[in-house]
Amino acid sequence: MTNWFRTYYEDENLWQYFEADDEGWAARQVEVRGQDSRPVTAASLEEVLHLRDHADLAAMGRYERQYGVLAEGRMDGWQDEPRVAEISAEEFERLWAEARQALGGSA
Repeated sequence: MTNWFRTYYEDENLWQYFEADDEGWAARQVEVRGQDSRPVTAASLEEVLHLRDHADLAAMGRYERQYGVLAEGRMDGWQDEPRVAEISAEEFERLWAEARQALGGSA
């Protein structure tokens, strides 16, 4: 089952939004700075895997500079983290589209 959730890291003043797939991996991730609401990450596991399998390290570097770095590892236990809340798929899609547009890419 896909889950969508957000968490806030006060020491970094950073909101993180995740779409976790049914195996618990981050399928997509958006990060938004708290001080100016500017997106700094909008990365996709599907895109990262495609680059890994079909491109070179330079292409991966360009992707990470434009869209940020996707969280690695399973998202198990996210429900137990402080300052975490489930969000709707619609809210995530809105944030994803806004972040991709701000970072210069398509949703």
